[in-house]
Amino acid sequence: MRWRDIGDLPCSVARALSVVGDRWTLLVLRDAFLGVRRFGDFHADLGTSRHRLADRLHKLVEHGVLARVPYAERPRRFEYRLTEKGRDLYPVVVSLTRWGDRWMAGRDGPPIELVHRGCGRRIMPTLACPECGEGVGARDMQVRPGRALRKKAPAWRPTEELR
Repeated sequence: MRWRDIGDLPCSVARALSVVGDRWTLLVLRDAFLGVRRFGDFHADLGTSRHRLADRLHKLVEHGVLARVPYAERPRRFEYRLTEKGRDLYPVVVSLTRWGDRWMAGRDGPPIELVHRGCGRRIMPTLACPECGEGVGARDMQVRPGRALRKKAPAWRPTEELR
């Protein structure tokens, strides 16, 4: 299978990766969550080629993750703003941040802190069950086939629980 066909798999992770599954795209998203909006600012921060950045921004706009919004008429200039679909990627970026802070932080510790605007406290958000509020990790979950997978492969069963 070719990488460009990964979005055709009956797998939500594969489909998501078809849109956001490369390092430059994730770094563009990180910057967008940090408030970067203009091409020149993305370029200055990321240091990637203009062509690669333009390609990643175009793809994110094409998939509705970012919106290209004019901010000046003469000359006509645009900025990139997160859409609702894009803002829904926040937990992904925070999860990567949390993992990086735990396993990859240097001697001086994590480079940023997340502060909850509501109470002003420094936090690191965690996954929780929306029903009972209990924190969840891989060992707390099991996988069952959803309707789409049952239609394609009715006999599919996970090999084991996520332990």
